Amino acid sequence: MIRFICLLALGTITLGGFAAFLSSSRADVPSYVGSQTCSTCHQPQSDDWSRSHHALAWTAPSAENVLADFDDTVFEHHGVTHRFTQRDGGYFMETDGPDGALVQYRLKGVAGITPLQQYLFETEPGRLQSHDVAWDVTQTCWYHLYPEQDLAASDGMHWTGPYKNWNSRCAECHATGFEKRYTPIDRTYESRQAEIGVGCEACHGPGSTHLAWAAGTPVMAEQNLTDTGFTAGFTAANPEAEIQQCAGCHSRREPLLAQSPLPGTPYHDSYRLALLREGLYHTDGSILEEVYVYGSFLQSKMYANGVRCTDCHNPHSGERRVAGNGLCTQCHSEAGNARFPSLPLASYDTPDHHFHKAGSDGAQCVSCHMIERDYMQIDGRRDHSFRIPRPDLSVETGSPNACTDCHVDRDAAWAAAEIGVRYPEGARRGPHFSQVFAAGRLFPSDNRDELMEIAEDTSAAVIVRATALEMLRGVTDEALAERSAALLANSNALIRENAIGLQRGAAPADQVRRLAPLLEDPLRSVRVSAARALIGVPPTGLAEASFDPYRAAMSDFRSSLSSKADFPEAHLVLGGTALVMRNPSAAEAAFREAVTLDPQLEEAWSMIVQIRTAIGDWEGARDAVTEAREHNPSSLLLIQLELGLRSSNRE
Repeated sequence: MIRFICLLALGTITLGGFAAFLSSSRADVPSYVGSQTCSTCHQPQSDDWSRSHHALAWTAPSAENVLADFDDTVFEHHGVTHRFTQRDGGYFMETDGPDGALVQYRLKGVAGITPLQQYLFETEPGRLQSHDVAWDVTQTCWYHLYPEQDLAASDGMHWTGPYKNWNSRCAECHATGFEKRYTPIDRTYESRQAEIGVGCEACHGPGSTHLAWAAGTPVMAEQNLTDTGFTAGFTAANPEAEIQQCAGCHSRREPLLAQSPLPGTPYHDSYRLALLREGLYHTDGSILEEVYVYGSFLQSKMYANGVRCTDCHNPHSGERRVAGNGLCTQCHSEAGNARFPSLPLASYDTPDHHFHKAGSDGAQCVSCHMIERDYMQIDGRRDHSFRIPRPDLSVETGSPNACTDCHVDRDAAWAAAEIGVRYPEGARRGPHFSQVFAAGRLFPSDNRDELMEIAEDTSAAVIVRATALEMLRGVTDEALAERSAALLANSNALIRENAIGLQRGAAPADQVRRLAPLLEDPLRSVRVSAARALIGVPPTGLAEASFDPYRAAMSDFRSSLSSKADFPEAHLVLGGTALVMRNPSAAEAAFREAVTLDPQLEEAWSMIVQIRTAIGDWEGARDAVTEAREHNPSSLLLIQLELGLRSSNRE
């Protein structure tokens, strides 16, 4: 049994502590009643919902729900034969198991309805894994989500590995009231949920008090619920509440809790949003990896002006409210929309604007303003930043553009020239943050001032400003820490959270003085960032009044780590934290757990080797690098470590 203790200044994390935290009871809140109960009074909404992607996000195996061909069909991929059969009223798949041997698994769950379905199998009691062989609903055939991958069963990205684990990576957003309930000591799950599928209560909150209210029992003020008894309330005056509720699942983010947050919980109290990072977004902020919607929408002028998700989407069916360009011309027209008085009144659904034949693909608003990318091979997702095509930026930074998405036989220079002819005024073609981001990704130190100017620009989208701060984290110094200190008091949590990282360039006393107020921030993501930043910093200058907030924020930090005890990457953080606290044994244990969960984590192996050498255990270091190479035979990093150990010739 692996056991480690990571000292975190004011407490410890142990595997036993993880388990105790994860098994603790939730707050005293209303109980879940199920979507079928809601349909009794809300039949039209229930009818819309029952056919939606939300309702069908996770279903039980049945003849109605399983669309794939399990009639003794076969799919082969890189030498592995996957066989799909039915018997005894169940569905089965014979496939390569965790040790590479063929195993037959019974189907335990169905994910999605179209354009593809994924299938869930229980590789150990309570552990559900989503298989990479999925069903193409349109073409009615089996296919592989990652056709170029040829992974050994020991690989962390194999379908049985930690990154394809349903309990950890998927279930929260496919269920209602999900609790992961992971026990790190034996690495097992006892997950539970109020309802599989995204039901009514996944957005509105548990419904028992609402039922009592409907029966005549008033909602008491001390219950801290809406007037009708829900934990979440959506009003015309507060679009942000709705947007953040949707964003909980429709975003690329890091969870801070081990279970679904109660609906109505602020986004930044539950998650840390992934910013416009290399590998996730292009330099202009357009989608690259599967980042879902929220990070894109935050960049848009629509978000800045109060547009909400349900202005375009029916919240119960998920369908667009109006087909085609009519959806956009609800506001972008000669009539406009009284809710958005700053909109120019003009006709947009005309060849005079889009320069394409009416009704053609090129004449669709989304073709130019919402580029589409396929994920999972066949699932098209549109960019919700609603950007104006900028092929001139493609020429300069390599970012994509809508013009050459369609005109694949032309290049960005041609498209930029065409835009220049058709829109000679060029009012929309001024400086863009992508020009700084493209240079800053390569040479952040050389672009410090330009990145900081973006961070301070109140007219820029908050996610753009926060990204600029994140890019500066590795090159900060006292001057940059002082300049960015004012942003620690910004009204937006994303700005506060990412300004914290720049304070590592300040003197320890200044760090403590500036970050102490954020230990009491109303939002967990900021408190956790502040606590993490203060690890290893001598608490000189910390006022006595800040001792309790410091302890509480450190508890938030420990809890955020414990909620991800089944994430290999969380143990990298634990190991790094232990090193900061000068606890090499705890650090090595954390890195060992990381490579146990994912043997391909080269950086964790590297740290194990370095810790062994630092304490003079050269034999242990050589054993570690040999073990690491067995799992990563082509790793240049590990080859270099091995050569270095050989050249040292120490005993």
